[in-house]
Amino acid sequence: MALLMFTAVCCAAPVGNAISAYVALQSAQDDSGIAEGGSSADIPARMLMAYKKAVQLVGTHVPKCRGMRWPVLAGIAKVESNHATGHGIAASGDIRPRIYGLLLNGSGAGGNTTAFPDTDGGRWDGTASGERAVGPFQFLPSTWHGVGKDANGDQVADPHNADDAALGAAIYLCGNGRDLTKRAQLKAAIFQYNHSSAYVANVLGWIDQYTAAATGPDLGGVSGTVRTVINAALAQRGVPYSWGGGNAQGPSYGICCSPSGKSGTRIKGFDCSGLTTYAYAKVGIRLPRTAAAQAGVGRRIPASLGAGALKPGDLVFYAYAPGRDSTIYHVGIYLGGGQMVNAARPGTMVRLDAVDAMSGYAGGARLL
Repeated sequence: MALLMFTAVCCAAPVGNAISAYVALQSAQDDSGIAEGGSSADIPARMLMAYKKAVQLVGTHVPKCRGMRWPVLAGIAKVESNHATGHGIAASGDIRPRIYGLLLNGSGAGGNTTAFPDTDGGRWDGTASGERAVGPFQFLPSTWHGVGKDANGDQVADPHNADDAALGAAIYLCGNGRDLTKRAQLKAAIFQYNHSSAYVANVLGWIDQYTAAATGPDLGGVSGTVRTVINAALAQRGVPYSWGGGNAQGPSYGICCSPSGKSGTRIKGFDCSGLTTYAYAKVGIRLPRTAAAQAGVGRRIPASLGAGALKPGDLVFYAYAPGRDSTIYHVGIYLGGGQMVNAARPGTMVRLDAVDAMSGYAGGARLL
């Protein structure tokens, strides 16, 4: 199987010929990528219908698959094509104009260094001079040949059709019968889709956010100042990440530069500690500006107690060397149910994430 090599931020990463060459290449060049916004409301109704239909049909093709949910498909499609936003989606599910990725001819454009020979005579990708990813789920024609199925009943398996493409993606992610309720197997499925750890983290973030949007955070037992803090943070979902951005007054332009070289000077938004500073300012609590310094405020909750010791409103910390607070690099606000409000990294938005979405869990702090 041929692999496409390119840089993601500043590290080389292989992308399988499965799918997502287009978006991976775009992400290598663009801090914000195409994955912007973020709730179930940003999914066109016809696309959401396709995702839900695929969940119903996938068991016919992969009977042993467990845990396929529409947020899983939505997370992939968000990163791959932004749910085909800007394209017409017919009642039949056909998407026009068609969505094409870059021609993978080894030209070097966008990090494209490996040529992929044509496999479909241009039937799906519109050219016989090579391959390019197609449709809302960005399949290469060679991969579509193995997973493409007719889901809308027109007797054609078309990667440019929302129903067909969503079902093909569900089949591909299910593999030989994965249990996608298990985080490790879900990560493996996404990694198979695109062999990039950064891609996996990004898609997981959207899956968690769409899952949360579908169910909503359970704040029934949260009241008073804690609820004020959480609501302030939740209201910032969809605001861009900006390195050094955010303060007690709200989003602001950031500074240069993050460890990966990303500048926030032209992005009005929040970084992780900027978001927590803003949310806690709503109840009159002034926090230090950095995540490591914020760990010294309030009652510390040791990592050894596990995430089960956290309560809604607690700060959640992550460290390069857990146990040494001087190495804390990240902070979020715990919601309950294993979720947090998170300004994760350059190129993302404020969103809901699982507590285990970040590495190096270092406990929490209770301020209220």
